[in-house]
Amino acid sequence: MKFVYLYFCIISISAANAQLGNDSRFPSYFGFQLKPLFPTKYIGQSSLSLSNQGYDVTISQKVGYSFGGVVRVALSDIIGIETGINFNQRYYHVEMSVADSNVSTATNFGFIQYDVPVNALFYIKLTKKWFMNAALGPAICYKPSSVGVINNPAGKHQFFNIGLVSIHKKVNLDLTGNLGFEFRTKNAGIFYLGGSARIETSPLFDLVSRYKNGSYEVDNYGSVSGSFLSIDLKYFIPNTGGNGQNFEHGPIE
Repeated sequence: MKFVYLYFCIISISAANAQLGNDSRFPSYFGFQLKPLFPTKYIGQSSLSLSNQGYDVTISQKVGYSFGGVVRVALSDIIGIETGINFNQRYYHVEMSVADSNVSTATNFGFIQYDVPVNALFYIKLTKKWFMNAALGPAICYKPSSVGVINNPAGKHQFFNIGLVSIHKKVNLDLTGNLGFEFRTKNAGIFYLGGSARIETSPLFDLVSRYKNGSYEVDNYGSVSGSFLSIDLKYFIPNTGGNGQNFEHGPIE
């Protein structure tokens, strides 16, 4: 996690320097973002069903959330770079049943992921203060640990579920894209509303689900997708050093 904190410090200091007037060629803006995360079947699996020797498991992605800091650097009137660091909290619901036994149960667990997106940003000016923009780029993702839950640990019928992250797969590269609209003011900052999609290039984690009854054990294995759609809310602090034009000029006047 040290590289994550170091990266966040660097981009925060860079944004602060630009907002205080230390860089007039490439004005930077620091802000905050909040995203509700929604499962979708269009860019990934929102649920996964597994079966082995009469032991059936279904895991479904539920609504999660993400928040973090974001830095925007304007390279021109129509092009910029946006980066930052985000904390992503995913939630999953797992249903388990054993055929011909009337034994069934369900559980929930959360999974944490951090990401550092690096997006190319393109602007279109609609009015004096309203802009539309689109962004596309990779996201460096870090999964700190596996998670696990146990159902009925002291009973006859025991269920174990583990969201397993291999030590060799803690870091991966995903693809991100977003489209949105923003309202820009000189003194109050920039307000953004949009939507984004995250396409994962590898599974978020591997599910290991086990049913145990005395000496009898049966396992199910499967790879779980973490792709999602989100609604993006962002706020950028206004420039205070006189160098920030808040992108008031644009390609369409």
